[in-house]
Amino acid sequence: MSDRRQISQGSTFEEQVGYSRAIVDDPWVFVAGTTGFDYSTMTISDDIVEQVNQTLANIDAALRQAGATAADVVRVRYYLPNADEFEACHPSLRRYFGESRPAATMIVCGLADQRMKVEIEVTALKRG
Repeated sequence: MSDRRQISQGSTFEEQVGYSRAIVDDPWVFVAGTTGFDYSTMTISDDIVEQVNQTLANIDAALRQAGATAADVVRVRYYLPNADEFEACHPSLRRYFGESRPAATMIVCGLADQRMKVEIEVTALKRG
């Protein structure tokens, strides 16, 4: 029997759209596309690097709640409206993912809110 559970971060988006920040189906953790909103204040910076750092903090909180860490991430997808801004994100992403170096894809696309400069989704495999 599956040990599936939902993780929420209390974002208004989760309630409005009807999704979970993450789903844990041991040993897998699927973190939904996550942006740079500070969910406690529902504010977002105009700066791409600050958005990436907040996005990674949001992802990290979901992973930890699921019993996982960045070292468990095996797949990451980056969504950006402007490909030219991706290079500025590299140092933050390198610091966060470190040696785990997950399989990654960067996609240029529109995002749900024009203030969003990046959205990141990850899949993790907990290592027991």
